[in-house]
Amino acid sequence: MNTAAAPSLRLIEQRPFVLFWLSRLAATIGSQMLALLIGWQVYALTGSAFDLGLVGLIQFVPAVVLTLLIGHAADRYDRRMIVRTAQSVYALAGLMITVAMVAGVLTRDLLFAAVFMIGCARAFELPTGHSLVPSLVPPKLLSRAVAAWASANQVAVISGPALGGLIYAFNPVIVSVLCTVFFTAGVIFVSFVRPRGQPERREPPTLRSALTGFDFIRQRPRLLGVISLDLFVVLLGGATALLPIYAKDILDSGPIGLGLLRSAPAVGALVTTVLLSHYPIERRIGPAMFASVAIFGVATVVFGLSTWMPLSLVALAVLGASDSVSVVIRFTLVQIETPEDKRGRVSAVNYLFVGSSNTLGDFESGTVAAWLGAVPAVLIGGVGSLVIAAIWMLLFPTLRRIDRYQPAKDSERT
Repeated sequence: MNTAAAPSLRLIEQRPFVLFWLSRLAATIGSQMLALLIGWQVYALTGSAFDLGLVGLIQFVPAVVLTLLIGHAADRYDRRMIVRTAQSVYALAGLMITVAMVAGVLTRDLLFAAVFMIGCARAFELPTGHSLVPSLVPPKLLSRAVAAWASANQVAVISGPALGGLIYAFNPVIVSVLCTVFFTAGVIFVSFVRPRGQPERREPPTLRSALTGFDFIRQRPRLLGVISLDLFVVLLGGATALLPIYAKDILDSGPIGLGLLRSAPAVGALVTTVLLSHYPIERRIGPAMFASVAIFGVATVVFGLSTWMPLSLVALAVLGASDSVSVVIRFTLVQIETPEDKRGRVSAVNYLFVGSSNTLGDFESGTVAAWLGAVPAVLIGGVGSLVIAAIWMLLFPTLRRIDRYQPAKDSERT
């Protein structure tokens, strides 16, 4: 038997995936550092919780407007090229902020312009990147690859804000310069990625083809349930938009504390995703997903009530750990259910309802905080997450009963 021809089942030996993992790591570190800088600068310039919420809304709008174009582009064109272009736009935004800070002309409107550029680029990059992952590894490694992909995000979310907060306290300009460097590194890494294969058949760019992602999800209750669950939970649980308020006014910890607070969810998530990459959840997947959502809600409530920095950090770490379990399960289910030639359009719809709900959730949290205060806004989000989990268990019983990762039977698709 010729074992040399057998594909390796170790992630570290999948060179295309490793390069893409490094690209995602570099780009996300840059994004997290830049998000910290923008959040602190916006709040320092305006002192407005509503303006912090606007940062999320500005990023949400491109995802809505560009959804159909994003999905069709991801299924028709080189996905590496789309990711590379998006990361180049990130670098341009970082450079623009750097020049404005050096020249002493940084304003709220300029920051919002940079946020809009980032939002447009992210609307293309994230769903395209998600749809590219399955073509970088053998099918048997998909669940582990998803966990490892998530761990790249978590490593970045830990190191990016913590590093950014420390450097910001020394010199804010250095933060924006490093962001640009990290984005450039991401572009270089993704340029060397060679997928295992691309679909040969490309549908013509018709309106019906563009709407395929919506139709595909609508006809599959499990996909509809998992995507809509994430939409409402993240929409209500957007406490991260209010971290500058907690760091400055409630915990009195300054930009260094803000960096720690932004990193804390990723600490819990990183530990969890590393474990999942080695010991994936293979049974009782549905119950595990709903349990993780419930823990997410409880952790959000604890963080909202805390006025002690160590407890706040622990609550955020638990929040991140529970969310990572749910993310890995949801993403794996979506990829398993979707054929390769539709992954771009389905991922674009998934990003519209899931990824963009992060930014819309930031706007919701900022708006509620402007009306009622930061603490009530966070508490409403935590309790709302628990309510949504309970309702979805009743509305989508097939989702609750999922035991293993495998495509739904025909009887479950109508």
